[in-house]
Amino acid sequence: MFLIKEFILFLLHIFKSRKLIYNLIVYDFKKNYLGSYLGLAWAFIQPLSFVLIIWVVFGLGFRAQPTTSGAPFVIWLLAGMVPWFFFSGAISSGSTAITGNAYLIRKIFFRISILPLVKIGSSFLIHLGLLIFLVVALLLNGFWPTIYWLQLPFYGALTIFFVIGLSWFTGSVHVFVKDVSSIIGILIQMGFWLTPIFWSLDLVPVKFHYLIKLNPAYFIVDGYRDSLISQIWFWEKPTWTIYYLAISSITLIFGALVFQRLRPHFADVL
Repeated sequence: MFLIKEFILFLLHIFKSRKLIYNLIVYDFKKNYLGSYLGLAWAFIQPLSFVLIIWVVFGLGFRAQPTTSGAPFVIWLLAGMVPWFFFSGAISSGSTAITGNAYLIRKIFFRISILPLVKIGSSFLIHLGLLIFLVVALLLNGFWPTIYWLQLPFYGALTIFFVIGLSWFTGSVHVFVKDVSSIIGILIQMGFWLTPIFWSLDLVPVKFHYLIKLNPAYFIVDGYRDSLISQIWFWEKPTWTIYYLAISSITLIFGALVFQRLRPHFADVL
């Protein structure tokens, strides 16, 4: 009961800082992308160039046919890559949010807990831009908006809850164990290849499907494709929806509590 009360109070502190979080997100976004010649374009050049490489290699080179949905390979690929970029980018930047702002740790009235949220918010702005690009690509290929598109906020919110909890945990531990960022980088690379982003789950024997689906990124990637292409509701997959809801909730609560426990020691280490 004490842990639940502590977690609720922690979230209330975050809610009270919402205006500060918004201002810091805008500042972080401008700092990262508006200081170079191409400015904001860099936020989209890198992910889109990576999509282009995957499309050329697997779509044109190997003539991959990863889906039976009828969507062109590049559209199917974009529908999986866009949520993956947000998922992986938010986790990567969130894990270094505290150590990257060490000068703020000693400020008495600054809420350190919002630092990972700022990085995640900045990644989300990029995600919105890529999502607009994806929608345009869908329209150009004859995929018109449907009621299933209304699911996107649901999958987006679940992603945010999961990465916030994970960032609170990894960001806190990273203060004391610098290897965390390298481990996160390796896990993200492994996650990309192990998640059905440019390859179909149908290529894997059925008996191993559940192992792939245990990966939290799978639910998000598959959810975006279900919403934009396959037209499947999330409640039509009740087992995996409940599983991901549980994983997101546990990760959020666990990350918040670990952060609360380790926060008093940040200033001594940084």
